[in-house]
Amino acid sequence: KERTDIKLKMPPAVYERVVVKNSPVYQYMKVSLVLEKAQTKLTAVEFKHLITTGLKSLYGEVGAAFPFDLLTFEEDTLTAVLRIYSRGLVRLWSSLTLLGFFQQQRCAFRVLQVSRTSSYTL
Repeated sequence: KERTDIKLKMPPAVYERVVVKNSPVYQYMKVSLVLEKAQTKLTAVEFKHLITTGLKSLYGEVGAAFPFDLLTFEEDTLTAVLRIYSRGLVRLWSSLTLLGFFQQQRCAFRVLQVSRTSSYTL
């Protein structure tokens, strides 16, 4: 039998452009670090250095120079709140996602919450 192609009439794709006026300068990200050896402890300085290392490995020296602030850090749970320029949120998030080792042990960052304001509870 000879195959005949069936052409379906699809409605044209509809795209919507969303423009946010007065978008915030900063985004706030709550993250936690999961380590292979749960008893491993980090200081706030080591935690921030690990994030900077992830930025550098993915984006080079320019990425390592990307500014972000470590607003809070809980050593017991390895949970932190970061303040990032809105234009760099995706860059920081992707570097956290791809970071997989800390001191020869596997690790993973979990993004718990992202907010446009710092008023959320921890």
